Parts: sequence; C-alpha cells; structure tokens
Amino acid sequence: MFKPVEEQMKLLKKGAVEIIQEEDLSRKLERSRKENQPLRVKAGFDPTAPDIHLGHTVLLRKMKHFQELGHEVIFLIGDFTGLIGDPSGRSATRPAMTREEINKNAETYKQQVFKILDPEKTIIDFNSRWLGQLTSFEIIKLTSKYTVARILERDDFTKRFKAGLPISVHELLYPLMQAYDSVALQADVELGGTDQTFNLLVGREIQREYGQEPQVVLTMPLLEGLDGVEKMSKSLDNYVGINEPPQEIFGKLMSVSDQLMFRYYELLTDVETEQIEKWKKEAKEGQVNPRDLKAQLARMIVADFWGEEEAKKAADEFDRIFKHKNLPSEMEEKLVELSQREPSVGLVDLIYNLGIVPSRGEAKRLIRQGGVYLDGQRIDDLEYQLDGSKPEQILKIGKRKFYRLKFVLK
Repeated sequence: MFKPVEEQMKLLKKGAVEIIQEEDLSRKLERSRKENQPLRVKAGFDPTAPDIHLGHTVLLRKMKHFQELGHEVIFLIGDFTGLIGDPSGRSATRPAMTREEINKNAETYKQQVFKILDPEKTIIDFNSRWLGQLTSFEIIKLTSKYTVARILERDDFTKRFKAGLPISVHELLYPLMQAYDSVALQADVELGGTDQTFNLLVGREIQREYGQEPQVVLTMPLLEGLDGVEKMSKSLDNYVGINEPPQEIFGKLMSVSDQLMFRYYELLTDVETEQIEKWKKEAKEGQVNPRDLKAQLARMIVADFWGEEEAKKAADEFDRIFKHKNLPSEMEEKLVELSQREPSVGLVDLIYNLGIVPSRGEAKRLIRQGGVYLDGQRIDDLEYQLDGSKPEQILKIGKRKFYRLKFVLK
C-alpha cells in the first residue's frame, strides 16, 4: 500500500532542483497508488571512476527515497554509453574507455551503492543489454527522431561549435543513446544531476516518438566540495569518499563551513527541512553551537556507511585529538633510514620520499601554508633538516594526518 501522494511528494521534492513536470509526477503517483503498481525509476551511471564520494550519494539518496515509498529503482550502469563518454560539460572530446576499465569500475560501483540502496529492492542493469543489440537500421531510425539543431542547443556543444573546437559524431549520439535507455526500460521517472538536464529532457521526447508516456525528470543539485565553492571532485581533492576510514570522513566533515553544513544536512541526510531551518535560526541566534550540529552531521554520515559503533569511535577520537589536544590512539608508522655519512634529511625530501604527498612542490606548499608540524611545533622553514637525534618523532600534516617517524641510522 502506497502512502498518500502529498506525503510522497514532500519526500521526493526534498533537495530537488527541478521536477519536470511536477503535475505529471503527482498524476503518476496517484495512478500508481490506485493500481497498486510501483513506478519505474531509473538513474544512469557511467562507470568512469571506481570510487563513489558524497557528491554521488545525493542522487543515490533520492533513489533510496523512491525505494522507501515502494517504487522500483533501476541502477543503470552505462557500460555501452561509457564507450562513447558523456560529453556533458566537456570542452573537448572525452577519451573512450576500454571494456576492461568499464567492467572493473562497474563491479566496484556495485559493491559501494548497497551502502545506501536496499540490495533486495534494487535492479542493476547494463545498457549494453539493448544498445549493443541495436541494428544499424534501428540506430538510423533512432537518429531520425531528433534534429542536429536541437542537439547543438546544448550549451557545451554550442560553445565548442562557436569556438571551432572539434565535436565528434559519436558525441552527438550520446543524448539519443541515453534517451533510448528510457524507452528500453519504459521509465516513469529519470533522476540526474543538473548537468544532465538536457539529456534527461531528450529522453522525454524520444519516449513520445516511440509511443510511450514521457518520463518525469527530477534533477538534483551538484554537491559542493569541502571548499564550499567547486563541485565535489576527486581531482580537486575536495571530496569525501564513502569508502574512506570513519575517522577520515568525520574529520573532513568537521572542516566544512557552517553554511555548507546545512547544505549537507539537506542533501545528505533525511532530517526534515523544517528541522534544518530551525537549527539555522538557533545557530544564528546563538542558541545552539554550530560545532555540535557539525559533529552530529558527521556522525550521521559516518553511521550511514560504517554503522553506529564506528561513528561513535570516530567522534570520540576526533574529540580526543582536537578538543582535548591529544594524539590519535593509532598512527601510521614511517621508517626513516639515515646513513652514517649523511645523518640528516630535508623535511621537503622526507615528506615526498615517504609518499605522503605526490611531489616536492606539494610538500613545499604545505610548509609555506603552515600545515606541517613536528612534535607539535609548526615548521615553516623549507630548508629544515631532521637529523634523527630523537629516534621517534610525530609528524602532523594538515589538521588530521599524523605519522609516527622512526629513525634508523645505517
């Protein structure tokens, strides 16, 4: 038995940017309730990267909402469209992935998404199942149902076309292939980020062309990373990976601004909007400490992926280190070998050689910015030398990374 439409709509609209069309979704939900038939809800994921971060979970959580309301959720892995490469937001043609890369990443995806989605209620499908079977005649038929002029209306294509940058023909096919996924699955609803709006709307048009009722498009925002400015991205190092250790997730979330904290509450938790607005008001009036709200948020998110017990441990460890100024109970050990002829090593070389940073330039940047400490003392000298006079020293990088250095003279 499905919940009343108003109740379903309240949950589904939480955090959403746009629903096209909202009245269509209400109508579909009402019909679903009367006929006791779940809606078919799809979201496509190109397996371009093996790790899922909190930015990806915004969409996954909305899929979970549909599941909780009793609807059929399809986690679609674009193993066929991944061979094309989604050109959305790209200023150049994306290199095609190999089949081996796609298969490997797809398996990793499957292992991670069930930290959020219910495995018993999730259909995992691959679009090669139907796109790989299309004959050349069927592909030509599909391309005849949309115009080049409409495709070129896409902002990224328009910019590249005007700038005289190459646009490969296979890129023009991408929105049509994604649209055909909706035809093949007879989707009632398709979810996606705001950067996917054009592709999702093409799906509505192509469904009409194939005699199907157009899907409802529900777009979710692109989550800002820890810096609060750029979209969360591994390449920008402003991300929180869901497979990261609990203490790392907790520490990263405690570093976000108060404003971003409320944004994360909205998109990454099931706390109701009215409660979030109440906390905003209380924090502004000084009735509640934003740090306590942040700790609560961090604990909730860690619990989602690691369980309550690990979340409590992460919170306790964070307080131990930062509130009570103690060292972590566990630290990674690094062996530093010094020779009799050269019984010292430069701090920049040490940080790089131990694999803590990818380059000496990055090591220098950290020192200049005051992010490197030895035994609790900040080091801002790029020429600083360690001579191993103390056989064990504690190296701290940034706010959360601690290493126990053990010196050996050979």
